[in-house]
Amino acid sequence: MRLALIVSDFNFDVTSLMLDRARSHAGTLGVEVSHEVHVPGVFDMGPAIKKLLKRKDVDAVVLIGAVIKGDTKHDEVVVAAAANAAVELSIEFDKHVALGVTGPGMTHIQALDRVDNAKRAVESAVSMVRLLKDIGDEKDSAPTLVHKPQRSG
Repeated sequence: MRLALIVSDFNFDVTSLMLDRARSHAGTLGVEVSHEVHVPGVFDMGPAIKKLLKRKDVDAVVLIGAVIKGDTKHDEVVVAAAANAAVELSIEFDKHVALGVTGPGMTHIQALDRVDNAKRAVESAVSMVRLLKDIGDEKDSAPTLVHKPQRSG
């Protein structure tokens, strides 16, 4: 299984920790990180998601970012745009996009407390790749299998 990681460089003091956790956990799960793409911010992830989902050497994409609350509701707009792009492109390309983006509405301290969300996003990607493979295409004659993911501690 091959995952691509898209990392926001905005709030890199937080996202660098998230990236380390994602890489480490992928290794623990025996999953290859085939691509690592850095984008300026979470809002900029859409085009990178699309390019990576088109690749045959990418089974799923994991988004890594931290959107910290400012004086306006800009953080809500940014996270909503990224989440919408992730869902729409995931459906379009029939590959999972895991949302390891924290926020909106959090402080810098809360963002640091949530760096393990990147690890959970890797788990989500691995679980969904397996689930989608188990379900198969409608042209497949194999029965649908029930997949119950196991969480690591």
